[in-house]
Amino acid sequence: MDPFLEYHRQQTRRQFFGQTGLRMGGVALASMLGERFANGASSSSSLVQPSLTGLPHFAPKAKRLIYLHMNGAPSQLDLWDHKPQLHQHYDKDLPDSIRNGQRITTMTSGQARFPVAPSMFKFTPHGQCGRYVSELLPHTAKIVDEIAVIKSVSTTAINHDPACTFVMTGSEVPGKPSIGSWLSYGLGSESNDLPSFVVFTPTFPAASQAQALFTRMWSSGFLPTKYSGVALRGQGDPVLYVKNPPGVDSSDRRTMLDALNKLNTINHSRIGDPEIQTRIAQYEMAFRMQTSVPELTDLSKESKATLEMYGPDVSRSGSFTHSAIMARRLIERGTRVVQILHRGWDQHNNLPKLLRGQVEDSERACAALIMDLKQRGLLQDTLVVWGGEFGRTVYSQGTLTKENYGRDHHPRCFTMWMAGGGIKGGIEYGETDDFSYNVAKDPVHINDLNATILHLMGIDHRKFSFKFQGLDQRLTGVEHHEPVKALLA
Repeated sequence: MDPFLEYHRQQTRRQFFGQTGLRMGGVALASMLGERFANGASSSSSLVQPSLTGLPHFAPKAKRLIYLHMNGAPSQLDLWDHKPQLHQHYDKDLPDSIRNGQRITTMTSGQARFPVAPSMFKFTPHGQCGRYVSELLPHTAKIVDEIAVIKSVSTTAINHDPACTFVMTGSEVPGKPSIGSWLSYGLGSESNDLPSFVVFTPTFPAASQAQALFTRMWSSGFLPTKYSGVALRGQGDPVLYVKNPPGVDSSDRRTMLDALNKLNTINHSRIGDPEIQTRIAQYEMAFRMQTSVPELTDLSKESKATLEMYGPDVSRSGSFTHSAIMARRLIERGTRVVQILHRGWDQHNNLPKLLRGQVEDSERACAALIMDLKQRGLLQDTLVVWGGEFGRTVYSQGTLTKENYGRDHHPRCFTMWMAGGGIKGGIEYGETDDFSYNVAKDPVHINDLNATILHLMGIDHRKFSFKFQGLDQRLTGVEHHEPVKALLA
């Protein structure tokens, strides 16, 4: 039987009331049970979105994830990958033996030369681990003993959109679920009043060379849409249309939702479309968020010391800093995944000035988030990931001077860092060659990193799949990838 044909066959007036009459008793019973469920929803045994049966596969080190995505690709050479010997090669052509005929973008493929551009920024050692950190990262330098710096990350994508899609979904092909959606689907949420997966797209410096963001970076792909990330806005209402319009109070809204849910339940029994269940769940979540979101965004009970640690932008809604403290408040309240996407890291020219602006807009808040989580005892089971979609070239794009240069896209090696949730702090993993052009030791593919994230969350990436188009789809794809065991505490 085709459920859609059956549905349309039943749409005569007599059939509608006949079907409704037969099923209304069941709907009423479901409604009463639903009210009992709602009254006890705060207990751990009645979560609105529980984990899948059998998950986690083993005891997790991390219960939640905060992913700090620097969209546009931060320059590893100017932030983390210290290469003092490059000053001997200033303005000399990148040796052919290093490039080895590897593809480059059309933005620099027409250049007559590929002049080596050493970083103009000073690096000094910090922390007990003695990690070399750029002068651009004074606040991050204070937390280097908490983080694992991974210098040998690589990807196959060379342009922003496919590379961002790859980082967030494990594939360059659009239509796959994001890592946040996978975790929301598998592990559910510890909150009944907030979404399991929340996304922020904060403001960024006006002079930045920003790339567009696409919702596929936080969408559920072929998973049910209720696992998509919920984007909280920085301007106006955090979530559109959650507030009741003038003249409608909470009891009126509850009555309307109850009636609407009954109709949706009838429709689902006829058609069997899982998106109808998603619609019901979204309406209910929106109703609960009318109370939970105002409380979430109220910083009046935060201590003065905490607010000062994050910096002066902490109360400016829509800023990266405000998003960072919101991330901590969300995970405190049971949200499983928070993703912050900071745009503007695409410095093809004027890099020294533009990179400094990006760092000043976000770096203090990143460090404060780690310190804040640690002070509250949350860092030990909260995994924090920082990084972009690829790195930047050692050679300059366009004119090179001692004070100014640009860098093109570079997928073959770049730097990310991880902290908390089972990560071994104070370590450095992987090495690049003398020109930060190729991985020289301990390569880490993006999907090795995703496998590591899943492992820390108690999931065996090889056993975590969803049947779609005849395949057992996985976040880490079909090729061989493994968690990076050296990063684990």
